[in-house]
Amino acid sequence: MTALSINLNKIALIRNSREGNFPNILDFAETCIDCGVDGITVHPRPDQRHIRPNDVRQLAQLVAPLDEVEFNIEGNPFADPLGEYPGLLSLVEETLPEQCTLVPDSDSQLTSDHGFDLKSQGDRLIPIIAQIKSMGVRVSLFMDPDLEQIKLASKLGADRIELYTGPYAAAWGTDKLEAIFKQHFKAAELAASLDLGVNAGHDLNLINLGQYASIPDLLEVSIGHAFTVDSLNMGMVPALRAYQALLA
Repeated sequence: MTALSINLNKIALIRNSREGNFPNILDFAETCIDCGVDGITVHPRPDQRHIRPNDVRQLAQLVAPLDEVEFNIEGNPFADPLGEYPGLLSLVEETLPEQCTLVPDSDSQLTSDHGFDLKSQGDRLIPIIAQIKSMGVRVSLFMDPDLEQIKLASKLGADRIELYTGPYAAAWGTDKLEAIFKQHFKAAELAASLDLGVNAGHDLNLINLGQYASIPDLLEVSIGHAFTVDSLNMGMVPALRAYQALLA
C-alpha cells in the first residue's frame, strides 16, 4: 500500500489570513493521525506564507512518539535564513523528521513547479545530503521524471526521489496524459532499479490519483491542496477515507 502523507500548508495559509491561531494546525494534524494517515508533511518557506518554524517544532513533537506516522519536512536547502526562519537544515537538525525532501523552489514561485537540475546543482547538494543523513534523517530529492537526472540522484546518495506530478495532473483529460504517465512509470522503474525509493506529489487528487497509484513500488504520495479543497466539499474525515481507499 502506498503511504499517504497529508501536507498542512494550506491549513496554515488560511490561519495566516487572520490574527490568532484559527484554524489550529495541530488539531487538523491530530484528526489526520486519528484517521490513520501515514505521514504529515510541511513545507516551510523563508517568507512564512503558510507553515511557520514554530509549526514545524510543534508538529515534530506531536508526531515524534508515534511509530506509525512519519514527519516530512520539505524545503529549499539553499534558501538563506530570514527573520524567524532559521533555514531548512537548522529546522531539520532541531526537529529530526523521518524524512527531509529537498525542493528547488524560490520565494518568487507560487508553488514548487520543477525538479532539481542535478547537472548544475548536484555538487552543491552532496554535502547537504550527507549532513542530513548523518542526523539519521532520510533524504528525498524533488525531481522531474527525467531518466538522466534520476541516475544522478542515485549517485549523490539520496535515499528517495519525489516525482513532480504537476504536469501529469495538468494533462488529465487530454491526449498528452498517456505519454506523461508512461514517462513517470519508466522513471519510477529506473529509480527502483537504482535502489531509490519513489515518492510523488503535486496536484494529485481524487480524480487522477487512482491511475498514478498503479505505478509499481510507489512508496508515498504527499497531498495538500486538493485534500484541503476536498475537505471543504466533503468534510475532512470523508476526504481522508476517500484518499486512503484509492491507495489501499
